[in-house]
Amino acid sequence: MGKFGPEVTASEAAFIHETALIYGKVSIGKGSSLWPYSVIRAESKEVMISEYTNIQDFAMIHIGDTTGTYIGNHCSITHHCTIHGCTIGDNCLIGINTTIMDGCVIGDNCIIAGHSFLKEGTVIPDNSIVMGTPGKVVRSQNNYVKCRTNAFLYYRNALAYSKGEHREWESDRCRDAVRDEISKLVSE
Repeated sequence: MGKFGPEVTASEAAFIHETALIYGKVSIGKGSSLWPYSVIRAESKEVMISEYTNIQDFAMIHIGDTTGTYIGNHCSITHHCTIHGCTIGDNCLIGINTTIMDGCVIGDNCIIAGHSFLKEGTVIPDNSIVMGTPGKVVRSQNNYVKCRTNAFLYYRNALAYSKGEHREWESDRCRDAVRDEISKLVSE
């Protein structure tokens, strides 16, 4: 596993890549995963990553001057994101190379498109799709199934990686599990 400071709790994480760096008061929830070269720092305040959330390659999570960082359950923080002193609800997908700044609050079931920039204090309601610089809501729709499915795929991948298996998504067992999970989510 990667480098940890003494106040890091991550005992039930599904997978933490050996290059992940985690310092300060950080908690990582059950079933969550940190992928290559992800960095989390909390020199003051705290960072809380809830259950079954994935922090993908090269993502950087930091606290704000006056705000901690809180990421909900079943979220995907994709490659090269900067998450800084904000709150992200449950079942969200934050697109590649997105920046979310201090004091932002993202509701549940949201998709933030790749390369978006959310300036300080932006509030995004539940079930939004956001794009642009600065990020603005371009459509409202319930993204629950789509976001949860992406997080589920990463959970499956994390379990496989923890056993040294790197082709989970190609397997029939994964395709079957994803199909079953989508059926379950749609019926909820």
